[in-house]
Amino acid sequence: MSETHDAAELLPGPLHGIRVLDLSRLVAGNQLTLLLADFGADVIKVERPGTGDTLRHWLEDGKELFWKVYGRNKRSITLDLKHAEGRDAVLRLVVGAHVLVESFRPGALERLGLSPEELLEANPALVVARVSGWGQTGSMSDQPGFGTLIEAMSGLAAWNGFPDREPVLPPGALADMVAGTFGAFSVLAALRHAETTGRGQVIDLSLFEPLFSVLGPMAAIYRHAGRVPQRNGSRSQSSAPRNVYRTGDGEWIALSGSTQTMTERLFAAIGRVELVQDPRFVDNGARLAHVEELDAILGGFFGQRSLEASLRLMRAAGVTAAPVMDIAGLLDTEFFRTRGVVVDGPDVEDDIPVAMHQVVPRLSASPGAIRTPAPRLGQDTDDVLREVFSTDELEVLREKGACG
Repeated sequence: MSETHDAAELLPGPLHGIRVLDLSRLVAGNQLTLLLADFGADVIKVERPGTGDTLRHWLEDGKELFWKVYGRNKRSITLDLKHAEGRDAVLRLVVGAHVLVESFRPGALERLGLSPEELLEANPALVVARVSGWGQTGSMSDQPGFGTLIEAMSGLAAWNGFPDREPVLPPGALADMVAGTFGAFSVLAALRHAETTGRGQVIDLSLFEPLFSVLGPMAAIYRHAGRVPQRNGSRSQSSAPRNVYRTGDGEWIALSGSTQTMTERLFAAIGRVELVQDPRFVDNGARLAHVEELDAILGGFFGQRSLEASLRLMRAAGVTAAPVMDIAGLLDTEFFRTRGVVVDGPDVEDDIPVAMHQVVPRLSASPGAIRTPAPRLGQDTDDVLREVFSTDELEVLREKGACG
């Protein structure tokens, strides 16, 4: 795995000078602010004293690995927003901030006395990103919105899996990750608007709509063709062949022949060039209509060969194919090493580095970087609050339990 550079050697990043107050919890908000932090924004996690962000409690082998990855490049302060003094501290910090991110259920921020109107009054150029399951408006806005529910209702689960089996939810927090990535883009767009107009705004970011949008033209297909996309296993509903095939040594190979040229190469590679003229497989529409027969031919071919032999043959013919791999296999591949997909990130708690994904995307002139490890809970409380509170005021905050 690649190693990170010394923080002092790194460029400040294109978002250097942008301060973000992150009041969010769980995955979507942390993904949003991770992207900003990786590119140089000063992300201040505002966490509840004693407990902190929920990701701190998702342990693997007793370690906060989720937090260590998604808390990198951030600072942590603790404030209890249910205290009036905690609310006051946020409003003071907002004055010098550019972005505030929150992921409470709609209405909770208002009940805390931190409504968008109050925040924008304190800082008219502030960008307020509000992350919720279903959005700030609509008939479900007041309902719990965990990613599982969004993945179920968005059409993803109904479309994912095999036709004779139950719908399949993704194994990870897909809705949150997609929303967080959309959220980072939306923050940058809003910052550009604030830069040119001097006016901030509120971003209403639901988990539902970003995920729904990446599922493609489902609504158009249904409205105009009257068809509901069905579960199709690993096949595509728009091109064939596209599937995973078990090889003779018990491994799996994934293959896509999404263009006519690619399919013709495939038929030649398996020694069945005559299939190009077969009415069942002559073009994409015919192949989709006869996909069972096509998969039987390909499955029979790969089932008689090892994965290595199959890949060697496909690559020699210029056919788009790849092995189905898990993380254990991926970490040992030459591609992972030469691309530097995973790096050894620093850890604030011990000297053992934490394997984590490299900064994405990669910019040639102003790249992002992993500068600092995920902070301990409240690690930066004094440094940050001393910017807006005197020593005596900070001591009062502590005495009242408003900060850690």
